[in-house]
Amino acid sequence: MTEESNQSPGTSATPKRKVSDRTIAVSCLAFFFGMVGMAFAAVPLYAMFCQVTGYGGTTQRVEQMSDTILDKKITVRFDANTSGGLPWHFEPVQRDVTMNIGETKLIKYEARNITDKPTAGRAAFNVTPMAAGAYFNKVECFCFTDTVLKPGEDLEMPVVFFVDPDIVNAPELKGVNTITLSYTFFPIPMPAPVAANADVKKNASGQL
Repeated sequence: MTEESNQSPGTSATPKRKVSDRTIAVSCLAFFFGMVGMAFAAVPLYAMFCQVTGYGGTTQRVEQMSDTILDKKITVRFDANTSGGLPWHFEPVQRDVTMNIGETKLIKYEARNITDKPTAGRAAFNVTPMAAGAYFNKVECFCFTDTVLKPGEDLEMPVVFFVDPDIVNAPELKGVNTITLSYTFFPIPMPAPVAANADVKKNASGQL
């Protein structure tokens, strides 16, 4: 009787433990994939949040120029970088500009492909202080589209912008007289040629 009673708890506990381990494993996998899904869903939402609020120094895109110009100056400095081994020489045409708050300005950056092959890039951007992103408005910018440069090609790229007059009412930016606009170009795959795209559509539909 003693041996049977000692074995009974052990033999009955083993299946329960296996079921418990399986349940924990399934729960962990479900949690992992759920978190991955939430992360992917959060990316566009975070980008939208940054564009609307200027969080993280994200600038604003607008369709119209400012109709108010203040008798108060602000200096905007321009910074340029490349990353990921993109073989471009990239720099602003001018290093800074001093302007009235609310005044619309046109400045230019230059990029040159220093290789013998066509390359493509996409510009990321922000301003510092980061709180100023909510007040830095772009009317036109090369960063709105991807850029392709032919071998050895030079390209002037415009930016049309103004600083929102409401910046003077932001307590966190009181005393700020200088804003830095920074761009970083990252390499991206070359877009497919137009002829290749037409062939793909033809093959997919069976007719042109």
